[in-house]
Amino acid sequence: MTYYSLNHNAPEATFEDAVVRGLAPDKGLYFPKTIQQLPDSFFQSIEKLNHIDIAFEAIKQFVGNEIPEKDLKAILKEVINFDFPLVEIEKNIASLELYHGPTMAFKDVGARFMARCLGFFNNKNHNKDTITVLVATSGDTGGAVASGFLGVEGVDVVILYPSGKVSDIQEKQLTTLGQNITALEVDGVFDDCQAMVKTAFLDEDLKTAKTLTSANSINIARWLPQMFYYFFAYKALKDKNKKLVFSVPSGNYGNICAGMMAQKLGLPIHHFVTGTNANNIVPDYLKTGIYKTKASVSTISNAMDVGDPSNFIRIEELHNNSFKQLKENLSGYSYTDSETIDAINYLKTHHNYVADPHGAIGYLALKNYIITYPDSFYGIFLETAHPIKFLPVMPKEIAEQMKTPSQIKSILHKEKKSIKVSNYNQLKHFLSNNA
Repeated sequence: MTYYSLNHNAPEATFEDAVVRGLAPDKGLYFPKTIQQLPDSFFQSIEKLNHIDIAFEAIKQFVGNEIPEKDLKAILKEVINFDFPLVEIEKNIASLELYHGPTMAFKDVGARFMARCLGFFNNKNHNKDTITVLVATSGDTGGAVASGFLGVEGVDVVILYPSGKVSDIQEKQLTTLGQNITALEVDGVFDDCQAMVKTAFLDEDLKTAKTLTSANSINIARWLPQMFYYFFAYKALKDKNKKLVFSVPSGNYGNICAGMMAQKLGLPIHHFVTGTNANNIVPDYLKTGIYKTKASVSTISNAMDVGDPSNFIRIEELHNNSFKQLKENLSGYSYTDSETIDAINYLKTHHNYVADPHGAIGYLALKNYIITYPDSFYGIFLETAHPIKFLPVMPKEIAEQMKTPSQIKSILHKEKKSIKVSNYNQLKHFLSNNA
């Protein structure tokens, strides 16, 4: 498989090169040169396959022969070693819970896959140079990357997160592991963190001195494995014989973009819905046809506090850069914090289901879309992180009833260790002298 830059001003790259670089030399996102639909027979017999075999069939063309089949399956066995349950909430609506991994967030799959790919390439090449993984997080990415890369030989991880803008548990997950993981606490918002990371990749001095790559969903090895969830859900729901609609709470748009790639591979998904908070860049675009980024706004659904979604350019590419095609495949809605809290309370009161703020927005967006056709579709909203991670913003009565999972208990007593930075020069100084 070869990859090209969506800025169209860089040489094509192999899978390995694209993973190690993160961004193309022209700072464009990598995109696969060819996308081959999976055969009809795969979908006709998908219920006979286990999760590892399904994931292997979905990802193998994007890896090519750069990781042998035996090694790729071994990687997948390590990555997909937890459940992805569907919980029916009401007639024709279910929650797809993606938070049963080590850091209780959907990003565990992509982070673990990327870490193991880098580890494979380092071992294969007997690479003595350290790769520095530089990542910005608005919440769950940091913890998932920290856990996924912990102890990976030849890789140092530097995580930038906005001070005071992530939950206490999210902060613990990315600041307490030590070893090859360093957390930089940024005086600003997520967009400031992301801008600093992008600037580092443009810095010729750093590029000469360091091998930098990104573990945000701009990296193909973080982005593409998120396809797996959609295949697993289809397998579980195939016998319902309903058109499937996926509602995805979206920030950087990597997760929903991966679903659209699964659709491109032939997975029969009828429609996508994106739910967002006050950072409503994409829903506004779908209404007006004008794509306009803006400064991010802090909300209780902090993982979606993104004012300049990185992966939207890939979504456009998947739809041949046609606004008409995109509108036919994607609907978008945004909600206030008070509407989000109302949804959390409604789900608990009427369905005895506890959703986190992001999943609650996914539910609201799904209801908005299918209300006109309640019996025509089966709707799945993605519950992307365990609600325990958002205790400070959850309704008090619900928060008091939640039990703390073992994955969270294990970090609560650990000491936070972070380094405060305020601007890019401080980041560059740290990378030049430490990472």
